[in-house]
Amino acid sequence: MSSSSSEGSAGQPSSRPRRRWRRVLAWTLGSLAVLLLLAVGGLVIWSQVGVMQAEAAPLAEVQSNPDVSFTDTSTAIILEPADGPGEVGLVYIPGAKVEAAAYAATMAEVVAEDGVTVVITKPWLNLAFFDLRPLSTFTDLVPGVDEWIVGGHSLGGVRACQLAGDADALALFASYCAGDISGSDLPVISIAGSDDGLSTPEKIAEARPLLPDDAVLSEIEGANHAAFGAYGPQAGDNEGSITLPEMRSELAGLLAPFVDALPR
Repeated sequence: MSSSSSEGSAGQPSSRPRRRWRRVLAWTLGSLAVLLLLAVGGLVIWSQVGVMQAEAAPLAEVQSNPDVSFTDTSTAIILEPADGPGEVGLVYIPGAKVEAAAYAATMAEVVAEDGVTVVITKPWLNLAFFDLRPLSTFTDLVPGVDEWIVGGHSLGGVRACQLAGDADALALFASYCAGDISGSDLPVISIAGSDDGLSTPEKIAEARPLLPDDAVLSEIEGANHAAFGAYGPQAGDNEGSITLPEMRSELAGLLAPFVDALPR
């Protein structure tokens, strides 16, 4: 007589352990998928909460400035001299969770007085690190410009360093590189604020060896982190003492000789 057994009729092991393993694997993968969706959803929500908006009055002043052409697209804010783009353009990458239009007021004099076209990007999720678009996405918006500087404020400057290999020059605004570009021959200018509580002068000095030896380092007296835009105070920053008109003039005065010295 044959006896009952956990083996199959052919003497093979039961398939129950295999089915159990598959159920465990399916449950684990499903749980990971749910966690990933929750993480992505949380990041998207976080990126949209607390975005620092452009102050209305300074932005309106730029939009009504007869010497500046203001264009708002889904990709970027484009500021051009009223008589058309010149030879040099600047792709400007905003800091984390700062509205692109918030930089229009501080860059207006650079456009009006120095003839530089400024393309202020609108990063994905308001965070430059998640924006994987190449520099050409923004330079192609103004095909008449021959030479391009890439730059950015705060974390936007860190992203600009990553794109610098595709540009003719690099401009850092209250920012510094995370990677080493000291061996390149790229023209670099770094503009800091003496009262910056986030990208402090000390942090910028510590990162100085990552830049080429001939990089131009300047500091604006009285400028804090938020002074590089017009979006109001920022958490963790120090209180600055410079006015917006003074900041505009200082930036234009520092960028003008840098732009003029670029090889043509």
